[in-house]
Amino acid sequence: MAGNETLTFNDKAFDSDVLQAEVPVLVDFWAEWCGPCRQMTPTIDALASEYNGKVKIGKLNVDDNGQTAMRYNVRSIPTLLLFKNGQVVEQRVGAMGKGDVQKMIDAHVVVA
Repeated sequence: MAGNETLTFNDKAFDSDVLQAEVPVLVDFWAEWCGPCRQMTPTIDALASEYNGKVKIGKLNVDDNGQTAMRYNVRSIPTLLLFKNGQVVEQRVGAMGKGDVQKMIDAHVVVA
């Protein structure tokens, strides 16, 4: 369900993949049964390609990885969390357009 550049995050490797990353990381908390989550997929995939090398962008299925969802108090999906230096620096709940997600990312990315 993910594009070529879109990563898949899970409970087991979350700390190493996300919290210890050297670049900002956008995590899309989603589930297969969630319609708005599925609507976000093309946006997430497009951004993963556009920001490849600058930002890690991926999805975490809350049904399969409930531990991480609980850890970050994710109660509604889709929820987007942007991590930088191991900390949540932005959080959005609900489906949103590509431009809104780009603004969220661009506020924390150094553009060369």
